[in-house]
Amino acid sequence: MGGISVPDSGFYIISAIAIVLLGAQAVSHPAAFIQISIFGIADGAMYALVALGYTMVYGIIELINFAHGDVFTMGAYIGTAILGFFAVNENSFTTINLVALLLVFPVVMLIMGAINIGIERVAYRPLRNAPRLAPLITAIGMSFVLEGVMFLWHGPATVHVPDLLPHGPGFQTKIGGVFVGFKDVFVVVTAVILVSLLAVFINRTRLGKAMRATAQDRDAAQLMGIDINRTIAATFFIGALLAGAGGMIWGLYYNNIFYNLGFRTGLVAFTSAVFGGIGNIPGAAIGGLLIGLISAYSDYYIGSKWTEVVIFGILIGVLVFRPTGLLGMRVPDK
Repeated sequence: MGGISVPDSGFYIISAIAIVLLGAQAVSHPAAFIQISIFGIADGAMYALVALGYTMVYGIIELINFAHGDVFTMGAYIGTAILGFFAVNENSFTTINLVALLLVFPVVMLIMGAINIGIERVAYRPLRNAPRLAPLITAIGMSFVLEGVMFLWHGPATVHVPDLLPHGPGFQTKIGGVFVGFKDVFVVVTAVILVSLLAVFINRTRLGKAMRATAQDRDAAQLMGIDINRTIAATFFIGALLAGAGGMIWGLYYNNIFYNLGFRTGLVAFTSAVFGGIGNIPGAAIGGLLIGLISAYSDYYIGSKWTEVVIFGILIGVLVFRPTGLLGMRVPDK
C-alpha cells in the first residue's frame, strides 16, 4: 500500500510540535534563542565529528564501536600532553600558539588513527565472522580499557587544556544583542572543512569508492579484487582522524577534559548517528548538528538535568517511529 505509514506519521507529528514550540520561543525572545542556537551549533559540530566515526564503521561492518567515544577523549589527552612541550601563552594569541596548533592537530589525528587501526587489528578483526554479540561486547570492553588507561594516566581529576584560541572581548562580535566568539566560529568552520574533505574523499578517491562498495556488498567487493581488510582498517583510521580532531576541538573550546568524557559524548554522538540515519555520512553530520541544537535548547528552556532524558528519549523515539533515521533508507533483507 502507498502513503505514509503510521510510525512515520507519528515521527513527523512529534517533530512538527517541537518546531512550533521552538518557533514560539524564537518569536518571543529572539536574541536569547539565537544565542542558544550558536552554542548548540558549536556543540553539534563536535558531535558530528564523533558521529561520523560511528556511522562509517557501522556502514562497513555493521558494528557499533562503543570505544569510539573514548578514542575522541584520548585524542584530547594526547593533544594536551603534546601542547605541554610548547611555551604557549593563554593570556594572548601568539605566534607560538598558532605554530603549536598547526603542528599538534595533524599529529594527534595521525596518532589516534594508528591507535584505532591497532584496536581494529587486535580486537575486531579476529571476530569478523563471529556472532554479532561478540564484537559488540568486545567494543564495550575496549571502551573500558581506554578509559582505564586515561584514568591511570591522569586519575579522576579534570585535566586543564591550555586556552590557546583567541578569546576575550576583543575576539567577540555583538550583533543585535547576540555574541559571536572566535571559538564558536573556529569550531564550526573546522568541522565543516573536515566533513567536506571526508565527503570528497569518499566520493572521489579510489579508496573511498572501495569503502562504499564494501559497505554495499562485502562479498561482491572482495570478488572484484578489493582488499577488504585494508578497506576496513582505512575506515577505522579515518574515523579516528575525525575523533582525534574532535577531541582537540572539544578541549580547546571548553578547556577541560576528564577520563570518562567519551562515555556521555559517545552516547550522544551515537544518538546523532541514529537520528541522522546510521550508516549515512551526511545523515550523521546533520544528526550531530540537530542533537547539539536540541541539547542547547533543553539546557536553557527545560533545564540541564533533563537534557540527557530528552536526548535519549529522542533515541528511543527514532528507533520506534523511524528506525532508518532522517536520511536513512529502508532496504530489503538479504
